[in-house]
Amino acid sequence: MSGSPQCSRCGRFAPAGAGPFCPYCGRYLAPLAWVAEPPPDPRPPLPVRPRFRYLGPPRYREIPRWGFPVGPWPVESDDSPSSLERARALAQVLLPLLWVLAAVAFVGFLAETLRYVLLVLSREDALPGGLVSFSDAAVAFGGWASLAGAAGCGVLMILWTLRIREAAALRSDTVPARSARAVVLGWVVPGLNLAVPGGVLAEVEHLGLDRVPGERPRPGRLLLVWWIAWGLSVVLGVLVFAWSFRGGVQALADGVLLHALLDLVCAVTAVLTVRVVRYLEALVEPTRAVRREILVALP
Repeated sequence: MSGSPQCSRCGRFAPAGAGPFCPYCGRYLAPLAWVAEPPPDPRPPLPVRPRFRYLGPPRYREIPRWGFPVGPWPVESDDSPSSLERARALAQVLLPLLWVLAAVAFVGFLAETLRYVLLVLSREDALPGGLVSFSDAAVAFGGWASLAGAAGCGVLMILWTLRIREAAALRSDTVPARSARAVVLGWVVPGLNLAVPGGVLAEVEHLGLDRVPGERPRPGRLLLVWWIAWGLSVVLGVLVFAWSFRGGVQALADGVLLHALLDLVCAVTAVLTVRVVRYLEALVEPTRAVRREILVALP
């Protein structure tokens, strides 16, 4: 039965003319080979790009007149920080610097007090040279460090005021009453700096407390105390500067007392400014919905 096909299942040879199936077990007698092919890709084939040999940088017979536009690249992004976030970033630098200013101003107050005590003692007896040198060094350190700290805190405080007023205006959906230029001039111009800074911060507090925007702001106790301390420090600073042009022993002694008083007021004002910055930032925070759970008795 060499011409008969052999069944792959039972191993028997099927007789001639038995058909395509095995008459004994019913298996299909023709050999099968299963081939797995991947489905065709529905995307069109990518064009084959010709490969060119690198010939170096381009060359022009004349200077090209084309180019990129002058200015920064336009970036469309909605992730720009808000005014409140910028105020917080400035406060992270301003608050530690205010604490440093309060510390060096208090050191200046102690140094000026020691100098005045030495002036009183020098009327009756000679003073040790080392003690006098230490007093002079402490006064110089306290004075210059306080001046540098006040300048740095002043710049940061102006920038923080501009940002916090914008955040308060956005929170209450209003427009700031003063322009940014008027606020900056109000901080630095003598005379105006007695009224404008307190007025701007009072407006921020007014909007942060969700009061009627059209009403006149009434500063709270903390802001009112800061306003008085700020005005006193400004007046004392002008008085000390004018007093420095006077001559005489008594004028010098009175100048030491004025410097000591100015350093003390500066330290107090710096500490109050820290509290005011934290207080106003907490007020301008966006309101959050309060979830309340109510227990209902079921029959």
